[in-house]
Amino acid sequence: MHVLARITFKPEAVEAAKALLVRLARESRKEAGCVSYAVYQQADQPHVFRTVEEWRDAAAAEAHMQTPHIAAAIATGGPIFAEPPEILPHYAVI
Repeated sequence: MHVLARITFKPEAVEAAKALLVRLARESRKEAGCVSYAVYQQADQPHVFRTVEEWRDAAAAEAHMQTPHIAAAIATGGPIFAEPPEILPHYAVI
């Protein structure tokens, strides 16, 4: 299962956003169900980031959302989010 997220931060918070997402990716990659976890910064809007995650299955993706590092990222990110993160689960078609 893949999860794609679009996370938009306040433009003045780009460096704090990068630090938050680096920590989140590092901790997420340690999870047993994590196949891969990548973070991308949008070239033309550097305050917009995307995560591309691959999880063993839907249960692993759901468990990920209940981890302390997700709670910490949401708490830390709250004041610097420009809008709520958009998180979209995807299943492979072919």
